[in-house]
Amino acid sequence: MKKLLSIAFASLALLASCKNSESLSQQKAPLPAFDAEGHRGARGLMPENSIPAMIKAIDLGVTTIEMDCHITRDGKVIVTHDPHISHLYARTPEGSDFTREESQQYRVYQMDYEQVRRFDIGSKPFDLFPRQQKMKAHIPLLTDLIDSVQTYLKANNLPQVFYNIEVKSKEGKENEYHPEPARFTQLVVEAVEQKGITPYVIIQSFDKRALQALHQNYPHIRASLLVSNEDSFEENIKQLGFTPDIYSPHQKLVTEELVKKCHEQNIKVVPWSVNTAEGIAQLKALGVDGIISDYPDLFTEQQL
Repeated sequence: MKKLLSIAFASLALLASCKNSESLSQQKAPLPAFDAEGHRGARGLMPENSIPAMIKAIDLGVTTIEMDCHITRDGKVIVTHDPHISHLYARTPEGSDFTREESQQYRVYQMDYEQVRRFDIGSKPFDLFPRQQKMKAHIPLLTDLIDSVQTYLKANNLPQVFYNIEVKSKEGKENEYHPEPARFTQLVVEAVEQKGITPYVIIQSFDKRALQALHQNYPHIRASLLVSNEDSFEENIKQLGFTPDIYSPHQKLVTEELVKKCHEQNIKVVPWSVNTAEGIAQLKALGVDGIISDYPDLFTEQQL
């Protein structure tokens, strides 16, 4: 009898330990005092949304790497901004440039990942970012990007970074450019949970439906509402239906009053995309909690 009781108590202790471990894995890690985010990695310096861009941002000391995600026909989560492979900075697998009209045939939701991966997104000159280093680069899987980043952090004894991941869903484009928002969000969450980085993940979107699905199904993951409209803060929060962890407006929408309203509800304010030292200084003076920039070297210059 004593032996049976001992086994039972041991089993209960193991179960409690497992539950405690699961609970810890779902806790949100404390956000940085000031969140310096590299937009699409380091878009102004390296091919956007590529693994080299993320590594460059980390080398420059960012606390968060920001990126965009889409879904391929075979259900893979890939790191890229546009629903079509962009003619602005990509070349075909054969090395040819293509026009905006021709890019319509390269919709990523209608292509398997192995097709997407063959495009070169790093060699073509990109006039908008003349400082961008040119190199062969491809659109990565989110899971491969996470593996590369985590390996780099460990190998170089660097602090853990946060991942700010945008769900690029858009109302009216379901099943044309992407799955339904809830399914899109599910696929992204499954990828990050598979890699064990959940406490360091922020899911952002302009699409309130994606964030609503996140809040309902994965409340242990931070939500960031991206804002480009001129609706009031109150209206945007009302439409969202819950209080997000982060309010992420275009830089021109930030006012001292907006920052105050967010902070009264314990919401962080992290505007985008701020690409001058003056702009960063001005927004810091308004009390924002972070900055998203194409040029993370500006953070080093500002000693953030």
